[in-house]
Amino acid sequence: MSGYRLPETLSPGSRIKRDRELSFRFDHQPYVGFEGDTLASALLGEGEVLFGRSFKYHRPRGVMSAGVEESNALVTVGTGNRTEPNAKAPMVELYGGLEAVSQNRFPSLKMDFMSLTSLLSPIFVAGFYYKTFIGPFRNTKFWMFCETFIRNAAGMGAGTLLPDPDRYERTNAFAEVLVVGSGPAGLLAALMAARTGVRVILADENASLGGSVDEISERIEGHPAEEWSKKVLHELGELENVTLLPRTTVWGYFDDNTIVATERVTEHQASPSAVDPRQRQWTIQADKVVIATGAIERPLVFAGNDTPGVMLASAAVRYAKRYAVSVGQKVCVFTNNDSGLQSALQLVSLGVPLAGVIDARQSPPQDLHRKLAEKGVPLYSGSVVSKAEGGQALNRVTVHLYDPQTGTLSGDDRVINCDALAVSGGWTPTVHLASQAGDKPVFNENIQAFVPEKNRCKTDGRDWLALGSCTGEFDLSALFETTVREMTALLAELGKNAEKPVPNTTQLREKRETPILPLWDIPSADGKGKRFVDQQHDVTAADVELAQREGFESVEHLKRYTTLGMAADQGKTSNVNGLALMAKARAQTIPETGTTRFRPPYTPVTIGSIAGREIHGHMRPYRHTPLHDWHREQGAEMLNVGLWARPRIYGQAGETLEQSYVREARAVRQSVGIVDVSTLGKIDIQGPDAAELLNRVYSNGFKKLPVGKARYGLMLREDGFLYDDGTTWRLSENQFLMTTTTANAAGVMGLLEYYLAVVWPDLKVQVTSVTDLWSGLAISGPNARKVLQKVVSGLDLSNEGLPFMGVAQARIGEIPVWIARLSFSGELAYEVYAEANYGAAVWEGLMQAGEEFDILPYGLEALGTLRIEKGHIAGPELDGTTTVQDVGLSAMASGKKDYIGSVLRNRETMTGNDREQLVGLVAQEKRALKVGAHLLSRETGQSIGHVTSVTYSPALEEYIALALVENGKALIGETLRSAYPLKDDAQAVKLVSPHFYDPEGGRMHV
Repeated sequence: MSGYRLPETLSPGSRIKRDRELSFRFDHQPYVGFEGDTLASALLGEGEVLFGRSFKYHRPRGVMSAGVEESNALVTVGTGNRTEPNAKAPMVELYGGLEAVSQNRFPSLKMDFMSLTSLLSPIFVAGFYYKTFIGPFRNTKFWMFCETFIRNAAGMGAGTLLPDPDRYERTNAFAEVLVVGSGPAGLLAALMAARTGVRVILADENASLGGSVDEISERIEGHPAEEWSKKVLHELGELENVTLLPRTTVWGYFDDNTIVATERVTEHQASPSAVDPRQRQWTIQADKVVIATGAIERPLVFAGNDTPGVMLASAAVRYAKRYAVSVGQKVCVFTNNDSGLQSALQLVSLGVPLAGVIDARQSPPQDLHRKLAEKGVPLYSGSVVSKAEGGQALNRVTVHLYDPQTGTLSGDDRVINCDALAVSGGWTPTVHLASQAGDKPVFNENIQAFVPEKNRCKTDGRDWLALGSCTGEFDLSALFETTVREMTALLAELGKNAEKPVPNTTQLREKRETPILPLWDIPSADGKGKRFVDQQHDVTAADVELAQREGFESVEHLKRYTTLGMAADQGKTSNVNGLALMAKARAQTIPETGTTRFRPPYTPVTIGSIAGREIHGHMRPYRHTPLHDWHREQGAEMLNVGLWARPRIYGQAGETLEQSYVREARAVRQSVGIVDVSTLGKIDIQGPDAAELLNRVYSNGFKKLPVGKARYGLMLREDGFLYDDGTTWRLSENQFLMTTTTANAAGVMGLLEYYLAVVWPDLKVQVTSVTDLWSGLAISGPNARKVLQKVVSGLDLSNEGLPFMGVAQARIGEIPVWIARLSFSGELAYEVYAEANYGAAVWEGLMQAGEEFDILPYGLEALGTLRIEKGHIAGPELDGTTTVQDVGLSAMASGKKDYIGSVLRNRETMTGNDREQLVGLVAQEKRALKVGAHLLSRETGQSIGHVTSVTYSPALEEYIALALVENGKALIGETLRSAYPLKDDAQAVKLVSPHFYDPEGGRMHV
């Protein structure tokens, strides 16, 4: 193919400005295009043939289409941190300085060493990897050797690991009528709705609104169709109740008439504005949705149909009309329907030189035939292109007579020299959104394609109307009449009386259509040459036949076994052809064979548009404790845990992570340490039935808990598994303060509200989250009492004055506080709560008071070390699969009362000794264990458990861990193997009691 720019006298190019040249580069070579060009039109205008290589065989690929259905001309656009792979060249708007490179080739596009795989194509058929490697060679050295090369060859373009410099936004919008698609039906529907005053949004994926109106040969209201569309768009643009969204792809139809679309705001700009985002995701809540998404022309399947220069006929017209580009010096048209002949006439009128038109039908419409003859264009009827040849650029096609009854060729071959072949196999309605909305496509024999089963649907919270060629209607007059009728009814449902302006259309030919000839697979005369169905993934007609022979007959199995329709175009051009070939192989009709259903997104969507501004620190609403600034000032390494930023360690210069937390934990064991526990969930529970509520949600008893005491409680889910744990303090007869784990604070609060509202509405209880109102700290260690005694007034801190699990009010200076004698560390310890505004003052007062005892703040790592040494459970052990028996706390599950989970926890499978039970591990090889490592049975070598929490214990001077092991208690004292395959790490471990340190608990009771 050797495209070139048409003279302005023949085709001015409706989208380009010839007086504004733009310089750009493709594969590092300089080129020149015009403002309004796409990358594809600019390169075609410069005579470029090759755009990329196919996925499996690395065959040369050119441009196939002029829109979003492109599956061949995929390029990488941009450089550095703005690199975007797999951009469709026809959808890339040209701008000055654009940098693009071809993909899937090495070392260059014209000389790709990987194209040698095409020589092995008889071996690399559908399912090759499954049958060759995953079968007899599974887990063998040969497979491991081959895997490296396969993975290196996989994929198309390569992205960048650099941070994206652009902004993305999300927005919400509301419309009474959302129109998707701005072709003739979409424009008329939007106009009718807008004139009634309702809120209208008109969205279209193309840069310019109007769809394919500019390619319509009929006149509307006595004027060229393009003038009518401009007039309509001007009126819509002047109305305040209308929002026009060009460059906006509607890609998802969800529940409750929620539509999601992505707008390309600045992608077409050389220097994106710092104010505007690159993309904007629209979430549109619509009362009514009008689907006017049009149709996509189908390619034809014949030998060499992937040769660069073979493209859709509508694309050839579009390049000529919009961009003044002839796709070749000698162009042929091959069709099985009237649309191809009309495209040929349009090409001739635009000055594109035609070498011939091949129509598979025996009797094409005489008026079209006559007009082509008048233009001097040969028409070969009853004939097909049996082969296209040319390697990296088309140079000839072979034509044979064709018998549609037998599907065979006859007569001598006729060779036509040409450098471009425009093909039209009919049109496939774009039914994706209707399918997402729950509609099951049905086969339309007239157009040989699937259309929505219903054009109007109001079910399952969705309310939509399909109009135009996406319903299989291609006659312009009938299309307008249907649009007016259906929109009048739709607007009446909104209480609006619509005008009924059916546009007057003037047919330029007699209104007689010759039916499309089903033409799914054209044989070659010599039996040679690949016939491609999905050109990007190199899926051939032979692959479809092979899938049928091997039992993959279901359309879903066909898709996955051959990768048909899984390319960047998601089957837009290959789906119907593939289904027809499978139907032929199964000796069925296409409707009997069926079709796949379409899921969102309609086209690929960037993660950036989905995330919007919620990135980095805005990804989630991280919360800071009242002591956050103090931690940062002391050099704490902060760690985001759940929604909170918490100190991990307070590292010193030159220390490793392990050295830091060991130093902090040792300080607690030897003297005193202080830790921020403000993130614990805190729920105020008040009312006459407060104790009863706690008794029902905790597995152990709370009704008799004395005022001024705290109790550790276990909370189960309704299925009997552990959900949360924490201490609850009785502050008065009818008031409690419940503490929860940090991770489950919101969940526990939600459950309490649910139970009170739905399950026990008779209980007189009020629950309020007070997590943010209180600052909390824990001071632990042998000298913890001495530090507190220096600053606390109004409270006897002796064993008698404040016994273990005691709770009392006091003051630190002038600040009122609650003090509870609790211990997560296993040492003498207290938790001190103050109002959030006073948290920093209390903390600093205790730090000052503890200076003589060498008090140290400690972070999460040391906190974990202390609790592992004591065998206390936390999040890793409360993973949603453990029971009270598993973690050794059966005594805390009452058998005398009912509570949430009390019945189901006693199921047979929940109480057996074969369940995984909590044990301790001591590393026998003096190196750290890994969380998640498997513990292997000595008899079978199979995994019988896993490591949940690991640390180095300064108290034991050992690497230790907690683990869940099948029948673990019975295995205490034995040595097992710990294996972590991800890092190829394994070592011996000894199973011990999970209570490594001070198992009697004497230290916390002193």
